[in-house]
Amino acid sequence: MPVYEYSCGDCGKKVEMLVRSFEEEGLYCPFCKGTSLVRVMSSFAYHRSEGDRLAGLDTSTRSSEDYYKDDRNVGLWAKKRMKEMGMDPGKEFDGVIEEARKKAADDVKD
Repeated sequence: MPVYEYSCGDCGKKVEMLVRSFEEEGLYCPFCKGTSLVRVMSSFAYHRSEGDRLAGLDTSTRSSEDYYKDDRNVGLWAKKRMKEMGMDPGKEFDGVIEEARKKAADDVKD
């Protein structure tokens, strides 16, 4: 039995329900008891490798603050710019980036 996500047209809340395909007609909102439920696409996430994130990074524009909330993106801009200029960042630069990521994470905790 799959779990589906529904949006209630009466109260606007989203609910998850374990539903058999033949039960879908008798569903109601557990919050307001409304019956105008519409099945919605559930959110999902997928993981991208550093190479994929580098390929998708546009160094000509400024990234939003949300971009840097993911600590894996710290140092990515510098690494891509170095590659665009024909320089090899090398393993030492990876160590510098890791230290910057740790410092950024510590700064956020404080």
